[in-house]
Amino acid sequence: RNIDFIVPKLHAPHVTVSAVEFAKHIHNNYPGLNLVFESHVAHTIHKDLPFPIYSAAPADATALYADKIDLVTTMGGDGTILRAASLFSSHFSVPPILAFSMGTLGFLGEWKFDEYKRAFRECYMSGCSVSTEDLGDPHTRTATTRAIDGLPDPEGWDSVRGNGKCMGLNRTSKILLRNRLRVGIYDSEGRNINEHILPTSTAEPSLGLEGEPVFTAQSSTAGAAGGRGGNSPYLHAINEVSIDRGSHPHLAIIDIFVNGHFLTEAVADGILISTPTGSTAYSLSAGGSIVHPLVKSLLITPISPRSLSFRPLVLPLHTKVVLRLSKRNRGRELPVSIDGKRRLGVTIGMEVRVEGEKLERTEDGWKGGVPCVIRASNKNDSEGFGEDDDSWVGGLNGLLKFNYPFGSGS
Repeated sequence: RNIDFIVPKLHAPHVTVSAVEFAKHIHNNYPGLNLVFESHVAHTIHKDLPFPIYSAAPADATALYADKIDLVTTMGGDGTILRAASLFSSHFSVPPILAFSMGTLGFLGEWKFDEYKRAFRECYMSGCSVSTEDLGDPHTRTATTRAIDGLPDPEGWDSVRGNGKCMGLNRTSKILLRNRLRVGIYDSEGRNINEHILPTSTAEPSLGLEGEPVFTAQSSTAGAAGGRGGNSPYLHAINEVSIDRGSHPHLAIIDIFVNGHFLTEAVADGILISTPTGSTAYSLSAGGSIVHPLVKSLLITPISPRSLSFRPLVLPLHTKVVLRLSKRNRGRELPVSIDGKRRLGVTIGMEVRVEGEKLERTEDGWKGGVPCVIRASNKNDSEGFGEDDDSWVGGLNGLLKFNYPFGSGS
C-alpha cells in the first residue's frame, strides 16, 4: 500500500506551504505512494496540488487510518506528534512516524524541514529491518547483514522498509520505539466503559465547503476488526494520563493501588501517570524525574500534593496502577485527560487502570508502541550499534536548558 499520512501543524500558514511542497516532492519522486490528509487539511490544500490526495470522513477516520496508513509524516511541534499518535489511540499499533520539527517546541521532532528530501529518502530506501528483540534493549540496531545483502529478514520491522533496498550502515534510518500506556476506565461496578468514550483524535470541524471534491477512501475497506492494528479494548497514551481537580476549589482525593496493593491516599491537585516520553512534558513541570525513552518504566507524579513527603515514583513498565476516586471527594466529578485531551469525568468509586503497553509479534505483525524514525548516528561500534542518546541529550541541553546556570554572563 505504501500510503503516507501527512499531519501538519494546524493554523500555521508557513507549515501548510511546507506540506504542499513536501506532497509535491513525494508525488514527483515516489509515484507509487498515495498521500492522505485529515479531511479539514485536505480541503484547505487540495486546490494547490495538481494530483489527487486522499482523506476520510471524520466518522470513519480512525478505522481507515489504522487499516491503510503505512507511514505518518508530521510537520510541527511535539503537539503535532501527539495529535498524530492520538489518531491510533484505540488501536494496537501505530505506523512509523517521521517527524519534522516546525513548532514551538521540538523535543520529539528528529528532523529539520530543510532535510525532508534526505530524511524521506533514507526512511523509504534504507530497507533496514529492526527486530522487536532489539527494540526491547537500550539501543536500536542498524541494518543487519542480511538486509545489506538484500536477503529477507523474517524478524524485521517490515513496515519501515517500504519497497526499498538497504543503502548500507552509513545511510540508514532507525527506529526509536516510544512505549505507550494502556488505559482502561471502569465504572463503580467494575465495567470497562472505554467503548463509550470518543476517540482521542482531534475533532474535525464540519467542513461546509464547496468546490472540487477531495478523493476520499471508502469506509467499506476498513474491515470489522478495525484494520491490521485491530481495535483495542483500551485507550493508549504516549505522554501521560491525568486526573485533576479541574475547576473545583478543593483538592482531589485519589486512592492509588500498585499491583493490587494499596499504596497511598493522594490529596493533591491531581495525579499523573507518565511514560518516559512524557517525563519531559507535564510530569516534568509537576516535579517528576526525567527518564530516557528507552528505559522500560512508567512514572507516578503528584500535582502539587498536600504532603511534602509524596515524591514522584518510577516503576517498571508493566506495573499495574489503579487510580480510584475516594469517597471523601464529596461526590465531585473529576476530569480524566489522556495526552492533554479531556476524555470524561469520573465520580466516586470509578477507576482508571493503567499499565505499560506490551510489545509483541502476532500473525498479523507487530503490536505496541509508537515507532519514531530517527537519524542514524555516525558513530558505530564493531557490532553496528549506534549511539542513540545524541538527540536526546541535545534536546535536554538545547531545548530544556538542563542545569542551565543563572546570570547573563554564564
